[in-house]
Amino acid sequence: MLRKMLLAGALCVLSAGGWALVRAEAPPVQNRSTAPMAPMPAQSADDVPAYHTSAPKGALPATINPAEFPDALNRNVYKLASNPKLKRILYQQPCYCHCDHEVGHKSLLDCYVDRHASICAVCKAEAVYAYEQSKKGKSARQIRKGIMAGNWRTVDLMKYSGPAAPGSLRGEKTEPKR
Repeated sequence: MLRKMLLAGALCVLSAGGWALVRAEAPPVQNRSTAPMAPMPAQSADDVPAYHTSAPKGALPATINPAEFPDALNRNVYKLASNPKLKRILYQQPCYCHCDHEVGHKSLLDCYVDRHASICAVCKAEAVYAYEQSKKGKSARQIRKGIMAGNWRTVDLMKYSGPAAPGSLRGEKTEPKR
């Protein structure tokens, strides 16, 4: 009986050790944000995440200070999201990570008011897509149409992961740090 108990205990220890080894080899979540994205399945009209159909009437909430992030990708994308003009656009966009169901977000902007976007490649790609399209003169409605079509999946986040962000990102007016 004692032998069976020792054997069972040894198996438990080995199982726990194996689990720890598997976890240690898993890539950190932060690195997944630059991985290629899988093809997007067709979206039904019922599957569109929450968004606002028009520009906000009042002030928008502050986004998280980009300086709070240790990595350049999050600093750069949160800096984009803090731009008052882009915030108005993000407010009018759905977020296809479906955080509206999981965390109660009402638009893509909400992902930058908290730290959600820092761990979500979808949120980052959609915000960069919105930024790049707005620089081309596209309206919030046109950008939303592109996001709903899945065009944000073509965004190369690697361009935003270095210390030198895209040129137009520097010098743009952003909201005061909080």
